[in-house]
Amino acid sequence: MLDAEAVVLAGHGSRRERSNEQVRELAVGLEGRLGLPTDAGFIELAEPSIEGAIGALAPSASDVTVLPLSLFAASHVKADVPLVVNEARDNHDATLHNGRHLGVHPSIVELLDDRAAAVEDDLGVDRETDDVLVVLCARGSSDPDSNGDVHKLARLLYEGRGFVDVDAAFIGVTEPLLEDALHTVSKRRPDAVVVLPYMLGDGVLTGRIRERTAEFDDDYPYAVAGCGDPLGTDDRLLDVLADRFEEARTGDVSMSCDTCKYKVEMDGFEDDTGGARAALRAMTHRAAHADRSEVDDDPHVHDAPDKHVAVCTNRTCAGQGAATVLERLRQAANEEDVDARITRSSCLDRCGEGPNVAVYPDNVWYGGVDPEDAERLAASLAADSIVSDLVDQTL
Repeated sequence: MLDAEAVVLAGHGSRRERSNEQVRELAVGLEGRLGLPTDAGFIELAEPSIEGAIGALAPSASDVTVLPLSLFAASHVKADVPLVVNEARDNHDATLHNGRHLGVHPSIVELLDDRAAAVEDDLGVDRETDDVLVVLCARGSSDPDSNGDVHKLARLLYEGRGFVDVDAAFIGVTEPLLEDALHTVSKRRPDAVVVLPYMLGDGVLTGRIRERTAEFDDDYPYAVAGCGDPLGTDDRLLDVLADRFEEARTGDVSMSCDTCKYKVEMDGFEDDTGGARAALRAMTHRAAHADRSEVDDDPHVHDAPDKHVAVCTNRTCAGQGAATVLERLRQAANEEDVDARITRSSCLDRCGEGPNVAVYPDNVWYGGVDPEDAERLAASLAADSIVSDLVDQTL
């Protein structure tokens, strides 16, 4: 006799087995919550695949619902998972439902509020009597709709909760980056800054957020700062997943199409517009991850760049046009096809001599760099040489 329904909880997948175990723990919790067979499946890097999990459940289930364990609706949710579900519909007799991502939900706002309260307790501050400012830090995406949800969630966390403010920031891919956001909020002279990693697992990116928070705490002694824990496997995530399940099984799944770069033309993302392009990207991505056992050929593992260029954008350098230097240098390096990572930097302790630019592993620091110098610097990076008249010091 067929079970009426079953569920696949679709995680991203990681080389860190602890991250995969968190997905499985939530799958067990969701099975208990719904009273339905629930298995974990992974988009990439881990077993079983989503299609494998569907295949294991489908023979004994008339309906299988796939729920993406994703905080936001970026390409995996919009393209990769639907591709797998559509193909599974052709391969199995069961009815397949595709749910939506976790997204913005009251239980998540409540969970973040509790994470902030725990940091306040550790710091010995109270938002009722102290000026507590929160920075909600997410991974960052190339999808503007996904990034927009971070700002929406930050605003919902701010409303009616006694914080001086709640700002959104990102650890990579898009701006404002966490270190820049922290520098900005420092100007407001809060009593305390609470940084909340908007992540499911406690991995590499969460570690970077903790490091940036600790650096801020050291650099700005007039404000105490602390970093919260990621969402983990908190039971309130099961509340959200249960709601997403009910939406999927009743056909009430909706995502924002008005601001989706795969559905409408948006400035700067014209090449992504069109469902066919999204489907092609999803098929190409899946092919790249077809062999989940081959660590050495992992498409997510990239060689380190030949050079790391750090442009100081702190205080005096910022006032001397460092942001323009950074942007023009990135453009020039791209035109020269330079294998370099060009990033913002906090203070290099050469205030007044800037904008300052440090190049590693060359160990060359440049001072007084103007935007017009960007092309010369990019050319020197490509030629593995230096621009002698701009050299401030060598290490």
